[in-house]
Amino acid sequence: MEEPFDDDCFAIRQAARYVSQIYDRHLASVGLTITQFSLLGRLQRTGPMTMKQLAEVMRMQRTTLVRTIQPLRRNGLLLSEVHGADARALSVKLTTEGDARLEAGWKHWHAAQAEFEHRFGGQRAQALRGELFAMTNRM
Repeated sequence: MEEPFDDDCFAIRQAARYVSQIYDRHLASVGLTITQFSLLGRLQRTGPMTMKQLAEVMRMQRTTLVRTIQPLRRNGLLLSEVHGADARALSVKLTTEGDARLEAGWKHWHAAQAEFEHRFGGQRAQALRGELFAMTNRM
């Protein structure tokens, strides 16, 4: 049997994949991944944002953000338009259909949240969230 080794990055990424699979499984019934759901939720809370702002707040590289946004735009859930005088600066906003899809996804997100907290423990999940948000300076 292999002994565990101290690799924080691997442990965090492995846990993130595990948790993402729980949420993705639940959100599949509304045709969203957890990343897409989180992005739509962010836009619902903040309103339109530039790609740069959205990449910063989501802690995503812009190329990853573009790949996440493309199917959402194609499916009519997001709309992007030129922001200001610079034609390269795009602003992204939630459409009415995107808002409806997000609302439909909430019950599935809550089910995923409940499953995770049942498996991991409610108090441990709360403590973990606090530590993770502290790590990214978003508390």
